[in-house]
Amino acid sequence: ILSYPRVTAKVKPQPSLQVWDKDSTYSKLNPRLLKIWRNYLNMNKYKVSYKGPGPGVKFSVEALRCHLRDHVNVSMIEATDFPFNTTEWEGYLPKENFRTKAGPWHKCAVVSSAGSLKNSQLGREIDNHDAVLRFNGAPTDNFQQDVGTKTTIRLVNSQLVTTEKRFLKDSLYTEGILILWDPSVYHADIPQWYQKPDYNFFETYKSYRRLHPSQPFYILKPQMPWELWDIIQEISPDLIQPNPPSSGMLGIIIMMTLCDQ
Repeated sequence: ILSYPRVTAKVKPQPSLQVWDKDSTYSKLNPRLLKIWRNYLNMNKYKVSYKGPGPGVKFSVEALRCHLRDHVNVSMIEATDFPFNTTEWEGYLPKENFRTKAGPWHKCAVVSSAGSLKNSQLGREIDNHDAVLRFNGAPTDNFQQDVGTKTTIRLVNSQLVTTEKRFLKDSLYTEGILILWDPSVYHADIPQWYQKPDYNFFETYKSYRRLHPSQPFYILKPQMPWELWDIIQEISPDLIQPNPPSSGMLGIIIMMTLCDQ
């Protein structure tokens, strides 16, 4: 064991950091984090060119709910949408409209994939909801006491579908309704997005549908995440990263349109 001489010089106390709250802004970040934030803004992979109101528009909670309802269209790709109406896609998309399979429900749970749920003992409470949404490959086996067992909807991103080798075979994905989402360039329409998806998941989607033709498996329209992003930017006090919202935020909004609580 090596021993080192004790340092007796006084250590300069570090300034305390304020917890981020609703009135915080990026101007309070230290220079290193401020530089990182500016770099994120400048990357702009998705070619965002927001021209709407804000940032910093104030809404009451109820007014914001209505604003989300009126401006975020939670809808899925349909067989009438080009190029999904071509012979190449014939028979692959679900015949039933999403709304005939999902909701309306009274009480819903959106279950995060966070490790903080471990030892929470929330499993029974989660399963007591009318519908439960989960994300990507978040498991329930061996974690039932903490996260429950019920899966009504599973929202998966295109990266998982394209790169996860077990996706086609793992029974984790065969329960409930699957919804897949893939980021587009800012407010691209369906044909534009189809030509340049973030991850080219289309063949894997078709393979899954051939293996599980009776399971509802929908593709979220690419406009929806950016409609939500616009509102987040509108109400945020600062410019936000020009990236689509997270799966978690999308899942919450999807269930808000299907559930009373």
